Amino acid sequence: MNSGIRDWLETLGLAQYAGAFEDNDIDFDLLGQVDDQLLKDIGVGSAGHRLRIRAAIQKLAAGNAAEPSPPQSMPSTAAERRQLTILFCDLVGSTQLAQSLDPETLREWMQAYQQACRGVIETYDGHVAQYLGDGLMVYFGWPRAHEDDAERAVRAGLGMVDAVSGLVRGSASLTLQVRLGIATGPVVVGETGAGDASIPKLAVGETPNLAARLQGLAAPNQIIIGSATHRLLGNTFALDDLGPHTLKGITDPVRAYAVTGMNTQEGRFEAARGQSRLSPMVGREDELATVLRRWEQACAGEGHALLLCGEAGIGKSRILRAALERVAQGPHRVLRHQCSPFHTNSTLYPFIAQVQAVFAREDGLAQKFDRLEAWLREGVVVDEAAPSLLAGLLSLSTSRYPALQLSPQRQKERTLSVFADRIAGLSSKQPVLAVFEDVHWADPTSLELLDMIVERIESLPVIALITYRPEFTPAWVGQSQATLLTLSRLSRREAEALVLRVTQGKALPAEVMAQILVKTDGVPLFVEELTKTVLESGLLKETADAFTLEGPLPPLAIPSTLQDSLMARLDRLAGAKEVAQMGACIGREFGFEVLRLVSQLPRQVLDTALKQLTDAEILFRRGDMAHTVYIFKHALIQDAAYDSLLKSKRVPIHQRIAAVMEEKFPEIASTQPEVLAQHFGAGERWSQAVANWHKAGELAIGRVAPREAIAHLDKGMELLERIARSPQRDRQELVLRGALALAWNDYGGWAHPKIGEALEGAQELAQSTGHVDRSAFRVSILLVIYEMCSGKIKNSLNAVDALQKLAELASDESMILAASYSLGCIHYYLGNYSSAL
Repeated sequence: MNSGIRDWLETLGLAQYAGAFEDNDIDFDLLGQVDDQLLKDIGVGSAGHRLRIRAAIQKLAAGNAAEPSPPQSMPSTAAERRQLTILFCDLVGSTQLAQSLDPETLREWMQAYQQACRGVIETYDGHVAQYLGDGLMVYFGWPRAHEDDAERAVRAGLGMVDAVSGLVRGSASLTLQVRLGIATGPVVVGETGAGDASIPKLAVGETPNLAARLQGLAAPNQIIIGSATHRLLGNTFALDDLGPHTLKGITDPVRAYAVTGMNTQEGRFEAARGQSRLSPMVGREDELATVLRRWEQACAGEGHALLLCGEAGIGKSRILRAALERVAQGPHRVLRHQCSPFHTNSTLYPFIAQVQAVFAREDGLAQKFDRLEAWLREGVVVDEAAPSLLAGLLSLSTSRYPALQLSPQRQKERTLSVFADRIAGLSSKQPVLAVFEDVHWADPTSLELLDMIVERIESLPVIALITYRPEFTPAWVGQSQATLLTLSRLSRREAEALVLRVTQGKALPAEVMAQILVKTDGVPLFVEELTKTVLESGLLKETADAFTLEGPLPPLAIPSTLQDSLMARLDRLAGAKEVAQMGACIGREFGFEVLRLVSQLPRQVLDTALKQLTDAEILFRRGDMAHTVYIFKHALIQDAAYDSLLKSKRVPIHQRIAAVMEEKFPEIASTQPEVLAQHFGAGERWSQAVANWHKAGELAIGRVAPREAIAHLDKGMELLERIARSPQRDRQELVLRGALALAWNDYGGWAHPKIGEALEGAQELAQSTGHVDRSAFRVSILLVIYEMCSGKIKNSLNAVDALQKLAELASDESMILAASYSLGCIHYYLGNYSSAL
């Protein structure tokens, strides 16, 4: 067979029929003679596929299209999760047409209708997923995402109405009309049918059904869109609000909108999400001046807390970077504390991370203690117990320091003081800028420590620069030593200046600049990301002092949402996208070694993919060759990569991550078991996840961090519901319930009602296991203590009776002794002294 036919069919997305052409010895030069029946005869069963082949043949025969060569980079059609805008089109009155027209004539009109629609759809780079009789289902956003897929769908719908209404066949004309429905939402789309290329790549989810139902609401030549699509469009189109509708098969009422045409002036699009990149700073002069003024006061001994509040993407990180650059011009010390969404219940995580940063991976235990002591001396920490306190916090067991004879609460207070004292000690040498980033993700104990720091710095040469999102309510607003800076959006002039910074001073065409400004609405991240997308799109030609358009400006050039923009950038990275997805499963920040072991890719392949991701600024790189760490530029980029993975792919990746961390990185398992617990849970290894949540809870109890302990243990209890009942599972539950009771005791004392909830049914569970071990017996003792301390003496008698039965069942003298002692205590409190004796 002529090799050109195979390439030609691949460009049409119909490579599955190459064998049929080969088996029937159809030559490329004879394609102009192929008709519909011949295509049926050789096995092209889909009417839609036959239509596409014949339309391409007609162009070739007329000399309007040369034999195409395969594209340089074909988008992946592997199944994945993504946002899709789906258009459903139906021909009005097709039944009446069938009654009034000869079948052959009807066939010609149907072909003309489909070809007219297809021509418009291809103009906006839509994908006809399926021909459904007289209807079409069209995807915008797959197999390649665009930054404005919702807008493309509506424009295509308007074009289809015009194209179908003006159809003429020879000297005959008919007034054809269509109804269109458009919906946007999450779907799973891509390869189906166990890799059978002949099966259409259909989107699975509620969105296709919603688009079909909305089409049913439309009048002839009307486009109806759903609320999700409406949110993405802004004021680009004139819309009529049709109110909520109850649609068949859709649980909740759906608000529908009718598209009545294009607006004369394009409206602004306000994206819902975004995170700030360290771009050239524009429009934050007042805020920066405030920071620097407070810094000057701090250098004179008047410490201050600066609270920097703003939505994601508004520029908090950029102000911080500018402040650091200015502060670096004089004597100073910077301390960085980065809070993490994965460690919201990890005790003192941002402070522990600061200590761990001084360790080298190859350090032995003695070297770690040497570095720890040097770190403390640097801050002039005089607390002799400090090394022992921090060793316990870091889960470093040692006999190098004497055991501390401190109550848990006193141990916690001394530990917090160590960190606060170190900041004070460093400030005695030079002014300190202590940065606390993303405090909305801080764990409760870190917030306690931050309270202490903010209170102490008022008379010290220290600034605490605290960044957070509006959903967090700080405790320091209104205090004399605290100033709140709430960031607003950029003005039009400031946004234009930021665009020019991104283009390095080179002017954009006026229409490109206008659309960027309209769609970004003054959010710095949106301005920067959308400008970068335009520069990367290939639509602009760079000259010495400006960019010019190569042709008419299509919607592709200007993204309409940040989410779609990020997905489009990931789509363009081909194989590197899979590496980004694996990195996203590990976390916002991940080490090269972890990724290498998890991915199991050859070193050269992995290095190439990571270079692509860093060159595209999807990832940032930190550290040397031996300890390279990669960081997603924004949490939303990580989300986009992670959310595109099917659960069937995510689960085994998380399983590999947990296994690699457990085997190759034991320090994570010992100091951050909650990280392993998250990966085991996401990998559906429920028993291992529960065990690690329990370990994390016990560590938090040991660190006198009851709220974090409760959060860890509650997660373990939730996952227990996914494990089938068995003696092993019941023992896990007993252990968790006992630990949870102890955590609640640390939080609120033995009479706290949550202890009763934690221990509810524990004794019955202990008896049902058929084996009374120490864990089961401990839970029963805790129940006796709770009932007694909460004043429920009669209940405690019942509890101790069950305790004695457990002891007798175990035939353990120490358990029998403990049960007898407990009973004696209860009789003593009741005044039954002879029974107590």
